[in-house]
Amino acid sequence: MADGRQWDRRSLLRGAAVVAGAAATAPLLGKTATAATASVGTDAADALFKAGKFEEAGRAYEKILNTDPTNLRAARQRGYVGLLSNRFPEAEKYLKMALHLAPDDKDTNYFLADCYMRQDKFALSARCWQATGDDTYAKWFAAISGEAYQIHGDIARVEIKQMDPFPLVEASLNGGPARRFLPYTGAPNLNLRGSVAKEAGLSPIFSEETDFGQGTVWAHYGMLDSFKLGDIELRNIPVGWSETESGEDVDTDSDGLIGTWVFYHLLTTFDYAGRSLILRRPTPEAADKARAAAERAGVKPLPLWLAREHQLHSLGSIAGGASSGPRVVGVNFGGIGEIVAGMHGETAKQLQIRTDYDRPVETAAHNHPVVAYPCYPKEIRLGHAVAKDVYCYTNPQAAIAPFGFDLLAHLAHCFWKPYNITLDFTDMKLYLASGKAA
Repeated sequence: MADGRQWDRRSLLRGAAVVAGAAATAPLLGKTATAATASVGTDAADALFKAGKFEEAGRAYEKILNTDPTNLRAARQRGYVGLLSNRFPEAEKYLKMALHLAPDDKDTNYFLADCYMRQDKFALSARCWQATGDDTYAKWFAAISGEAYQIHGDIARVEIKQMDPFPLVEASLNGGPARRFLPYTGAPNLNLRGSVAKEAGLSPIFSEETDFGQGTVWAHYGMLDSFKLGDIELRNIPVGWSETESGEDVDTDSDGLIGTWVFYHLLTTFDYAGRSLILRRPTPEAADKARAAAERAGVKPLPLWLAREHQLHSLGSIAGGASSGPRVVGVNFGGIGEIVAGMHGETAKQLQIRTDYDRPVETAAHNHPVVAYPCYPKEIRLGHAVAKDVYCYTNPQAAIAPFGFDLLAHLAHCFWKPYNITLDFTDMKLYLASGKAA
């Protein structure tokens, strides 16, 4: 896995239905968001945003809007700042302002679609996805009826049955037998193996063909009545699955993949050290207990930012011959691979990280060939968590600002093994503690 936004070929095969939706939105946050729609006078605010100084950037965009309420980019970017921290009323206020200025602006519609989707306002989201040209999400979400992601139960502690090369946990679908799922925040929705979807009695709302390198694959999108993880049950859940043209499974390494959309509906702890996944109903009481446990452990909360529907970020640093200082890093939980982190763009070269260019690693990401190189940073730090002289990848071709802000690296599966990590998607805080969760 050479890029935090991308999956290697095996992971892609495991999540084919995910790819069709995610890939359609990817270009919107790169070239388009910084191209001709930029307004004069936003350069300083844009520089703050690109550097990951989101709150300062937000204030700068507000200052622009106070004198120029017709500034499309300032309104849209101010909405994006709110969205990164799940401050939905704030995000909606500015994104609707931007949409009033330019109803057909694809980036504004994308951010607003994501904002509505995170709040389970799927009908509103569908209309915005349609405006971006994403027919897949538009048709899928327009067909959702009733309350999605209904939570039954208060807490579940689910054993991680396998840790390497990727973690697996057990869950059941529609009351059926236990199945093995890969938890992975680098992917959006719950995704199933084709044969597992059939056994659960699923029928697609929408289907599409996609070229998958090894032939045509059918990606299907529908709704699952029940998904049970230990003592927590989720009902009425958006789900995808995939199969070959002949109806065979695309991949058989697991029965499915649990993406960020499931986890952000819960107070989620990835307890790597305790080999468990802890899921709680996200009540104020549960959040208070998580904060109190962190305080007792001497842990200070780290910021948590969510970009492009499912990509999680926080604040970390990396050192080689030079040090980055605190910068935005991707934080990927679950997934596959032996690396501790993946460096983006020229990060390894700029930080003088020892890199072995004589041993290229030929892999794939989003079904495209990628060449990465082993590298060995002297230190990677996130809060009090530290890894020294560890095995990583650098991908010089990986976009340095895939979401409009610079991304130093992404911290991967192996970084987290000595720790437990709680993700609070209400207050957008990350709590990282050593050892097993209490």
